[in-house]
Amino acid sequence: MQSSPSAASTYDSWTREELIARLRQIDTTIHRQPAHRRSPTRPPKQFDYAAQPRRKIALKFTYDGSHYSGLEFQKTPSPLPTVESVLFDALVRTRLVDPKGGFTGCGWEKCGRTDRGVSAAGQVVSFWVRSALPEFLRPSDQDEQNKQDAASDMHDANENVEAVYDVDGALEGASDGPGLEGDFQLMADWDEPRNTSQSSVPPKPCTELHYISSLNNVLPPTIRIIAWSPVSDEFSARFSCRYRHYKYFFDPKGLDVSAMRDATQCFVGEHDFRNFCKIDASKQLTSFVRNVLSAEINVVNDSVYVLDLVGASFLYNQVRHIMAILFLVGTGMERPLVVNALFNTDAANPLPAAKGGEAAPPVVPSKPGYQIADPLPLMLWECGYDETAVRWRADAQDDETAVDGQRSYSNNLIQMLQSLHQRSVIHATLDAHFLRAASRYHSAPPQYFPVSHPRSSPILPGTVLRFPIGAGALRQEGNYVPLLQRPRAATAEEINEKWKANKDAKTASRRIDEPPEDGDE
Repeated sequence: MQSSPSAASTYDSWTREELIARLRQIDTTIHRQPAHRRSPTRPPKQFDYAAQPRRKIALKFTYDGSHYSGLEFQKTPSPLPTVESVLFDALVRTRLVDPKGGFTGCGWEKCGRTDRGVSAAGQVVSFWVRSALPEFLRPSDQDEQNKQDAASDMHDANENVEAVYDVDGALEGASDGPGLEGDFQLMADWDEPRNTSQSSVPPKPCTELHYISSLNNVLPPTIRIIAWSPVSDEFSARFSCRYRHYKYFFDPKGLDVSAMRDATQCFVGEHDFRNFCKIDASKQLTSFVRNVLSAEINVVNDSVYVLDLVGASFLYNQVRHIMAILFLVGTGMERPLVVNALFNTDAANPLPAAKGGEAAPPVVPSKPGYQIADPLPLMLWECGYDETAVRWRADAQDDETAVDGQRSYSNNLIQMLQSLHQRSVIHATLDAHFLRAASRYHSAPPQYFPVSHPRSSPILPGTVLRFPIGAGALRQEGNYVPLLQRPRAATAEEINEKWKANKDAKTASRRIDEPPEDGDE
């Protein structure tokens, strides 16, 4: 066989035997080449929260309480999720907090604990969160980050060395066979384009993470983050709060609002509210004195009024108990001064008459039986802090070239809340027309309240009365018993002693050492 021609020569002049010999030569040479060694697949890099910058922030958010079993996370299963559990899951999904540390690990604190069915428009929580700003990278975090960067660089360098070795080995094998340098010499000067995607270092962000939009993207529509604030390391959403403002909305129809306003003024100031709360024996409270800073009944519109109640702290279900008494006063079945009697809990230090000419109120050491108001109309409206402690803000808008919907999530947030409000208005209008349609064929029930009102129907013996307890709910009662003549619950001291008797002394002492909640409702 004649010598192999160069790659530049044509194969047209080759004989059949020469072509077969050439193919066999190439096939043998290829099989002698070392197998290409693939680098082992690099496992996905775990997100290391410890190496990230962290800062303490406060979040302000709203939630519709009718969809949740209260604000506070519950260890035992509940019929509905809690607001805290849903919010914390969103923080984990967005990699803002470390799930391994839980609530304790991120220093989680809340301003006010709301009960099942109670909503909030200005709830506040504070905690440590991941940051995009390098100045919040602490020395210990920086050391951890440097170790990770060095390990990552070493791993990448080893991979690059192996890749070069494989390529060189393949080229050396290709030159072993006679004539191969002619077939592949045209590729000798070919350079692959550089892959700069791995070597390029992305610029460090100059703005903070978009906490609001990131969380709202994964939260259900019933929870909305509306603002955030940087806070000091010592800030506490609970203990730094100066006041809590609750709102309770109600329909004034059938109520003497003037009498309710008189009773409302009795709540202002420092009083013993043990007869206006649910006593939680596990907290072992011995003082039920709370300071109400202001209490007013204001007009929302023609069909909705609101009780605005502001205080430094509140007891469990305190606002709903207050509203229940105001409903009884509004119907005319109780006088406004009944509030002073319920404050008169200490026989050793009885309260004087509230007004000249009035008899001193009777001593009421424990709560008479009455049903508290419905939770649906109750809202935690605002948690107040010193101006120097918080500086509420929306997400920074750092991309002026983006379209409006992407650049300003606040626009989308407002639009979404407007849509929810419009749907609620439509539902209310539909319900009003259902009532209007039924009114053509059915008469309205007698209106007994407020009693002694010229347009109210007289209450005859045997009349079954339906007392409002909020949100359109009614409590049926055949024979009304005045509040101060009703059976009384056990005193707070008796409730605490009974609980301690049924509990292990170690457990009881541990719970006693815990500070009481400040914003329970």
